[in-house]
Amino acid sequence: MTAISVQNMNVWFGTGALRADAVLDVSFDVNEGEIFGLVGESGSGKSTILRAMVGLVPTWSGTMQIAGETLGKKRSQAFFGNVQMVFQDPYASLHPRHTVDRVLSEVMRLHGIADVDERIVQLLDDVGLGAGFRFRYPHQLSGGQRQRVAIARALAPKPTILLLDEPTSALDVSVQAEILNLLADLQQSQGLTYIMVSHDLGVVGHLCKRIAVMKDGEFVEVLSVEAMRRLEASHAYTKHLLASSIQSVS
Repeated sequence: MTAISVQNMNVWFGTGALRADAVLDVSFDVNEGEIFGLVGESGSGKSTILRAMVGLVPTWSGTMQIAGETLGKKRSQAFFGNVQMVFQDPYASLHPRHTVDRVLSEVMRLHGIADVDERIVQLLDDVGLGAGFRFRYPHQLSGGQRQRVAIARALAPKPTILLLDEPTSALDVSVQAEILNLLADLQQSQGLTYIMVSHDLGVVGHLCKRIAVMKDGEFVEVLSVEAMRRLEASHAYTKHLLASSIQSVS
């Protein structure tokens, strides 16, 4: 069953002579329980797609159906109960003067979730932190721990879909693997649907089954991760990304 359907999406900034087109006629479907990747260099439009999906960029056209809801310019509270986003920089996305407890409890109260205390303990356990982190502030946490809190916050309203915007790029390489493994475990245990944005083919290859390659706001190719690993790309730009990825690890 389809969880996300985006058809003929265009996203732009500015008007008239100052208009800049960021996403051009992009279409894709993501099934329930699937992990779909968007990969490309910085400025290719990957993150803009996610931001348009959650309503952070209002200047878009096309059609979007997500979690059974046809989207307009505004998003309902039910939408945000079903769809949550994890951002690139876990420090910037957490309020520096709010404890982990307050970060999580405010989200749950906003969504009318009962048993807040019990749910907080469960969330912290789910992301591998434990109750001992409940009353810490962001500055008392490492980068990886902050991202675990950000993931717990996204999970707090019990969504079915997570939009992951470069969730490991601000972390050390050793911590990146831990967060990717956590995301894989959560997806399996909770039956979540992911869209993951990354500029790193290795990162999307770790989690995703299908990958859309973006360049200058357009999809140049959609391929399976198996085809990517076999270097069976058909577009010259995808071949360039694969070659660059191989050189970076050799």
